[in-house]
Amino acid sequence: MGTLASRFYNRLVIVIPYAWLLLFFLAPFFIVFRISLSTTAIAIPPYEPVFSFADGWSGFWSKIATFSFDNYGYLTDDPLYFNAYLSSVIIAAVSTLLMLLIAYPIAYGMAQAPRTIRPTLLMLVILPFWTSFLIRVYAWIAILKPEGLLNQLLLSLHIIDTPLIILNTPTAVYIGIVYSYLPFMVLPLYSALEKMDGTLIEAAQDLGCTPVQAFWRVTFPLSIPGVVAGCMLVFIPAVGEFVIPDLLGGSQTLMIGKTLWNEFNANRDWPVSSAVATILLMILVIPIVFFQNVQAKAEEREK
Repeated sequence: MGTLASRFYNRLVIVIPYAWLLLFFLAPFFIVFRISLSTTAIAIPPYEPVFSFADGWSGFWSKIATFSFDNYGYLTDDPLYFNAYLSSVIIAAVSTLLMLLIAYPIAYGMAQAPRTIRPTLLMLVILPFWTSFLIRVYAWIAILKPEGLLNQLLLSLHIIDTPLIILNTPTAVYIGIVYSYLPFMVLPLYSALEKMDGTLIEAAQDLGCTPVQAFWRVTFPLSIPGVVAGCMLVFIPAVGEFVIPDLLGGSQTLMIGKTLWNEFNANRDWPVSSAVATILLMILVIPIVFFQNVQAKAEEREK
């Protein structure tokens, strides 16, 4: 009886994550993919559905016979979508690199700090999450606008003579993304660096390594799992970011999140916008699979 119960609980532990994945990922993805195969219609919702059982099995099979991938072909014909995908990937990649350069010293300093103050430093990193994401983005508008706090400070210090135009530029988008997602880079790096054995650095220095050499030969290689985790945690959501480019980047910033919103709401073209979302998901699957492979190799090395 005990063996039967243990088998049941072991299978339950496996079934629950798969059920969660099916309910909150595969089911919504199938709905979006189904809409992407539809055609636009003047109706509510504004598309002609496919895979519908409204007319019974005969209607279901007739709908399947009529669906097509024309919406995906339309995306290849219009350069707007390719440019939006490319711009989103570039902005996300550059922002991820900037965050890595900023977050690594922060995480390293936290890991080297006395254990008594590490919880306080960790709380300071998490503290921005206590404020609404939207409010924090709006705060950057007040900081970066021509008459904002940054320009007033620079003018009062006589560093500049005229206000800088930062708001509604790509620079403002980078600032917003780096600020908003920086904790997601710091926390995995801190987790990897905090677990590192400090005696390895001492051994490397005893064998003749300078502090810089010891960092690149010992510290950084051991922190690569944290680097990869942090990069994936910030790159994936940054590609599809909508709020920051819309509020800080203005109309000149082209990102796929804004394009997707315009197709859904302004143009009311749900099939094309669903095709855009489906391709975006396919693009993001690549770094997700890469991240899983790196994590699996790291776990194998630990064993």
